[in-house]
Amino acid sequence: MLEDFINPSAAERLRSGIFRDHVEELCRHLVALGYSPATIRLQFWTVGALARWMAVRGLAATDLNESCLADFVDTRRARGLTCRGWLRTGLMLIEQLRCTGIITTRESPSDDSPFAGPIALYDTHLRQARAVTMGTASRYVKIARMFLDESLRESDARIESLGAKHVRDFQLSRAGRVKPKQAQFIGSALRSFLRFLLACGKIGNDLALAVLSVRQQRQSKVPRHMSSEDVERLLRSCDCSSATGRRNHAILLLLARLGLRASEVIALKLDDLRWRDGEIVVRGKGLIRDRVPLLSDIGEALVLYLKNDRPRVASRCVFLCRRAPHRGLGHPSTVSTIVMRALVRAGLSPATHGAHLLRHSLATTMVRRGASFTEIGQVLRHRSPNTTEIYAKLDFGVLRDIALPWPTSRGAQ
Repeated sequence: MLEDFINPSAAERLRSGIFRDHVEELCRHLVALGYSPATIRLQFWTVGALARWMAVRGLAATDLNESCLADFVDTRRARGLTCRGWLRTGLMLIEQLRCTGIITTRESPSDDSPFAGPIALYDTHLRQARAVTMGTASRYVKIARMFLDESLRESDARIESLGAKHVRDFQLSRAGRVKPKQAQFIGSALRSFLRFLLACGKIGNDLALAVLSVRQQRQSKVPRHMSSEDVERLLRSCDCSSATGRRNHAILLLLARLGLRASEVIALKLDDLRWRDGEIVVRGKGLIRDRVPLLSDIGEALVLYLKNDRPRVASRCVFLCRRAPHRGLGHPSTVSTIVMRALVRAGLSPATHGAHLLRHSLATTMVRRGASFTEIGQVLRHRSPNTTEIYAKLDFGVLRDIALPWPTSRGAQ
C-alpha cells in the first residue's frame, strides 16, 4: 500500500527502518481517516525523518514517546526547518505503537492528595451512575476537590470531620467573586458531592441540607429569539451547492425545526435515523432517548448530505468534520459556530448567537401560533413543566388581557 503514496525506493527505506513493522498499518490508518494522498505522502516523509533521527541516536521504536518526539521537533526547528503537522503525525504513530503494545501506555499523573480515593469514586459515580456529561462531571469534581482541600487543611483532618460550617464558609468565600449563575452551580455541585459522601458512609449527617440557596430571579428575562421570517432567512443563507453548505443546512434544520440541542446534534448516529419509521432517536441528557418525527425537509437534507458529501469512514456519527481526520464534531461550540456564521451571512444580528437561539425561536413561534405549553414541552422534550414556563411571557395577547392598569392619582399618571 505504501507504493500508492510514495515512490518504491522511499517505501523500501521505510520498511528497513526502525518502524519497519508498522508503516503499512499506519498507512491503512491514515487512509481510513480520510487524508488525501498528498497529505499522506508528507506524513510518511515526517515518519522517515523521525526514524533516521532516532537511528542516529541509537534509539529503537520502543523508545518513542512524547518527550522524544518533542526533542525531534525542537531539533528540526533549531535548524530552521518548518515543522507543520510533524507533531500530529508523530502522535498518531505513538498511539498506533501503544495500541499494538510496542510501547507502554502513558501513565496518567498520579494524585498524591489524601482525598484522591473519594474523588476518583465520585468521578466514576457521576459518569456511570448519574450519566453526567464529561464537561459537567469534570467541573463537579474540581469543585469537590477544592472543597475538601480548603475545608480539611490540617494534615490529620478526615472527611468524617466535615460540618455545616465548612459548607457555608466555602460558599461564602466565593459569593462576592462569582456571578449568581456560577454560585448556583457551585451549590449544585456541593449538594451532589455531599449526598454521595452520605450514601458511601463517609459522613454521618446529610450536609447537603446546609448548602445555602442562591437567590435567583425566575422569569426575569424574555428568552432571546428570532422571528420565523428571520429563521427562514437564516436557512436560506446556506450555500447548498457546496458539501460544507449542505452539511450545515441539515444541522440548521435540525436545530430550527425540531429544537435539538447542540450536544444532541453532535451525538446523532447513523443508527438513530429510522427511515422506515419516519423518526429520529435523540440522545438527550442523562442517557435518555427520545423519538422525534423525521420531517420531510430534514429527511431530504440528510439524504443529500449522506449520499453525496459524508466521507466514507468507519465513524457512525452523522455529521463529520470536512477536513481529515474525518471524525464527529468535537464540541457543542462547533454547532454554535455554524449558527453564528450563518447569522453573519444572512445579515442578522440577534442578541445571542448560539445554537440555543433556534430552540428558543421554535418555542416562540409555537406560542404565537397558539400551541399549548404542554405541546411546547413535548416538542422541546422538557422533563418539568417549570422549564416551559419561561415562554409564557411571550404570549403578549394573553398578557395584555390580564395586565392591571397603571396606578394613577387623581387622573395623573
